[in-house]
Amino acid sequence: MSEPTPTGPETSQLSSGDEPATRHVVPAEMDEDTVAGLDKLTEALETIERARGSLYTFHQLTGYGDDLLDPAVAHLRRAGHHDLADTVETELIGRNVLAGRWTFQIVEEYDEGYYQAFRDIAREATERLAGGRTHLDEARTKERRRTRGRADHRATP
Repeated sequence: MSEPTPTGPETSQLSSGDEPATRHVVPAEMDEDTVAGLDKLTEALETIERARGSLYTFHQLTGYGDDLLDPAVAHLRRAGHHDLADTVETELIGRNVLAGRWTFQIVEEYDEGYYQAFRDIAREATERLAGGRTHLDEARTKERRRTRGRADHRATP
């Protein structure tokens, strides 16, 4: 049984047989420092993506923690601890996490500032230096480590 022929906008980027896709081949004119520089820039962007995920986790957990204060206040009031319930209600519920900011504002500022600049610069470098080709060093590593001719080691889907 033959494999299905890929279709769509990425078809020209796929390889035939057991060779890597064109998009994962280091251009002949590209020097090793450029490959290494782009690799480190990609690794840095991936790290920033993880940091952004942690920021969203912080945002969601902080909001959930704030929401949990409502039943805490209700229980404290029912138990007769009105002074403590009042303190929680006035000092914690709805409090800014940073001066003038709730977590959604921190996320927005990060996304619209540092994160967007980082992504834009990484994209520009990849476009300018590698014609948009990404993960070139990792693709070379895959080629070195895989066993040619084995179905589970094919270069492309």
